[in-house]
Amino acid sequence: MTALPSPARKAAIDLLDAVLGQGRALSETGGLVQALDPADRAAAQRLALDVLRGLDRADRLLKPLLHKRPAGRTLNILRLGAVELARGGAAHGVVSDCVNIAAAGRKTNGFKGLVNAVLRKLATSAAQDWDRLPVPQLPRWLRAPLVEAWGRKPVAAMERAHFAGAPLDLTARDDPHRLAADLGGTVMPTGSVRLHAAGQVSALPGFDTGAWWVQDAAAALPARLFGDVADKSVLDMCAAPGGKTLQLAAMGARVTALDLSAHRLARVEENLSRTGLTARLVEGDALTHDGRYDAILLDAPCSATGTIRRHPDLPHARQGERIAELIALQEAMLDHALGLLAPGGRLVFATCSLLPDEGECHAEAVVQRVPGLRALPVTLPGVAPDWHAPEGGLRLRPDYWAEQGGMDGFYMLCLQKD
Repeated sequence: MTALPSPARKAAIDLLDAVLGQGRALSETGGLVQALDPADRAAAQRLALDVLRGLDRADRLLKPLLHKRPAGRTLNILRLGAVELARGGAAHGVVSDCVNIAAAGRKTNGFKGLVNAVLRKLATSAAQDWDRLPVPQLPRWLRAPLVEAWGRKPVAAMERAHFAGAPLDLTARDDPHRLAADLGGTVMPTGSVRLHAAGQVSALPGFDTGAWWVQDAAAALPARLFGDVADKSVLDMCAAPGGKTLQLAAMGARVTALDLSAHRLARVEENLSRTGLTARLVEGDALTHDGRYDAILLDAPCSATGTIRRHPDLPHARQGERIAELIALQEAMLDHALGLLAPGGRLVFATCSLLPDEGECHAEAVVQRVPGLRALPVTLPGVAPDWHAPEGGLRLRPDYWAEQGGMDGFYMLCLQKD
């Protein structure tokens, strides 16, 4: 009787098929792992992320062993096996599971012998060969504009950061130093708490009491650009998943959290309830929202190319086809947000993108386009001099803090309306 394959490995291959075969982002594939228990679900997602980060290395390991490269799911089974073996997975379990997964599929059953033979050969050499291979590069559609913007050496440094993955960053509701001591973490120069071996997030001390929330160190900076917002009316214009809403509420602001998605707002509500913070939740379109606010935070929809450390599926699920559309949307949202801002008010514009067209170019254009608008200098603790963009604001990159685990790529700018 054929043994059943590991649910986590089978689900990981399902996820790879969705990303590499169907062009879906992992964030859109929850249904593929929903039926798994939490441990298997986490393992499947972790395996898929490992393969996507090391995809080029996996293909290089496999190429000499294949007379003809198989397609689709068979190739993804081989890729998963190659990455697991290279990263120290037990050969018997990895090979056996991959063969059984191939045997269970109508389109892959005929390749189970190939899977067995190739992975058995890799089992003796993959771990040694893995570290000799080059760091995987970004796909050409993204790498070319980034090299044009930042140069080859910085882009290579970003790729090393992407391949290394990301530690877990937390924002403390109260004292970051006490939180770091409680969790065995490190307080980063900008005040985030970083954990390098976190395990299950919901099991960490302080989760149930709302002492902290997960938020990359770079993503925690836009809300801090406002300065003192105590008792001011602040609109978080694209609020979900809610990290910036929580920050603003903890700073004493009267926050309106706006988002187009009721489902995503429910997540904001859960986080508010867990942390004991309050905000007014509004489901609606940012382009038609009305009101008057002392401050507005617009973390605009973008290509998310700054988050590849955590989301290595993005370069494979997308090909840059929507970037022009996103840039136009960012401009429209920025102009509408400025119309909601009270005289003397401040607007922080941010995108988690590495592309200047989604960041610095907006900064230059909006100041010329809108009379009585000026960019404010950034004076935040822990901000390094080379993070300051010539156009104003901050440009953050994954290769900054490389020795400590990097950060997400972001552009952010604080504007004041006279």
